[in-house]
Amino acid sequence: MKTYTVAVGNPSTPTPVGEYKVVYKGKNWGPSFGPRWLGLNVPWGTYGIHGTNKPYSIGQHQSHGCIRMHNNDVIELFEMIPLGTKVTIYGHVLGDQYQDPRDLAEGNVGGDVQLIQSRLKSAGYFKGISNGKFRSDTTEAVKQFQRDHHLVQNGVVSIKVYEELGLME
Repeated sequence: MKTYTVAVGNPSTPTPVGEYKVVYKGKNWGPSFGPRWLGLNVPWGTYGIHGTNKPYSIGQHQSHGCIRMHNNDVIELFEMIPLGTKVTIYGHVLGDQYQDPRDLAEGNVGGDVQLIQSRLKSAGYFKGISNGKFRSDTTEAVKQFQRDHHLVQNGVVSIKVYEELGLME
């Protein structure tokens, strides 16, 4: 129907990859968010499609995970789409093909955390909900996995942990 140029998350705060819905529409959230906000139902945080006071960032990986648009474009989109509209964000949950995935530790959130939780759950280490929120229960599961695989037991998901979980070649 229409194509817009956007800015997406930087590697340390990636835009969530997956299929979501617009669950909130708001106006004037503050200058950083431009004139309109379209909130998405991402389970691990507050993410949306919004305008920006940094138009030079459009076309780059410079947001904290949200999708930034030019202010005139987000106003137009806001008027066109109803609540419940499906939003599909493409990409790989572990980042770009030629870039190592980010190290993960307690306090991180994202699709990569959800993937790690799911893998640890399948392997019998994680008992919690795979919700993309790296909390103490995830740390303990990672440490147990590291212990059983003779890795440094620091609770940090490093490239070695990704490899042992079969997520890297």
